[in-house]
Amino acid sequence: MTHREVVNRILDYHPDLGADYHGCDDWKSGDPDRECTGVTTALVANIGVIRRTIELGANLIIVHEPTFYTSADGAGWFEDFPNSVYEEKRRLIDEHGITIWRDHDHMHAHDPDGIFTGVIKYLGWEGHCRVDRTSGMFAHFLIDFPETTLGELCRHVVDTIGINGLRFIGDPSARVSSLAIVGHISSMARPRADGGRPVEYGVQMIDLLERQVDVIMPGETIDWTVLSYVRDAVQLGRAKGMIHVGHFNWEELGMKYAQEWISGLVPELEVTYVPSGDMYGFVTR
Repeated sequence: MTHREVVNRILDYHPDLGADYHGCDDWKSGDPDRECTGVTTALVANIGVIRRTIELGANLIIVHEPTFYTSADGAGWFEDFPNSVYEEKRRLIDEHGITIWRDHDHMHAHDPDGIFTGVIKYLGWEGHCRVDRTSGMFAHFLIDFPETTLGELCRHVVDTIGINGLRFIGDPSARVSSLAIVGHISSMARPRADGGRPVEYGVQMIDLLERQVDVIMPGETIDWTVLSYVRDAVQLGRAKGMIHVGHFNWEELGMKYAQEWISGLVPELEVTYVPSGDMYGFVTR
């Protein structure tokens, strides 16, 4: 079976994004028509993931995030200055015949979302989740769980994902019983249907915290919208919180889940999940 045949089975599994799709899901390295010796799934093809793939005797990596350091995520380095890290990474990939294919837009096109299905599954929240598609620009995964403290909730997330730590806002002793997994908080805004002033995504998160949940867990953050609201709410004695594990850390569980369904699509091949690992260390006072 070739790499192309593996990816074609994956594309058949995914929703069809149409013949005019020209997004980031594409080959990032290698020869699609090379015989596949094994598959690894990883959030990102960092050096550790590539080395582990080589050790396993596999030569196809299915990733979710960019490989070569740009948002455009071309199949190489196309800037007007040399990049020695890229050159060494490219040599490692080429010398070992590694093919990399990115699965991002197709995975998020599932209903429910293919990445967050894995996040919820491995955090143990499958039976406690409902999806809200009405409260913002993205679907929100609303989790209700037996009352616990914010500190205990943070510890559960750290231990389950296996990360070095996390940042949070809130009183660790506050009693909480609901959480929303939300999108990447930035200055993004969407127009109102009536043509009025656009609504920022962070403002929509404030509405969510006011009406439905105690805690939010975003992928990316900025400090001056909903995070400032959470801090003020906490200083006013409210049981509110924000948990930030980092974009890569939480979405990695989606690629752990991908190992399961890809294994079912290509039973002829060994499919192995390779954690990308926590990129962050922490210095605390």
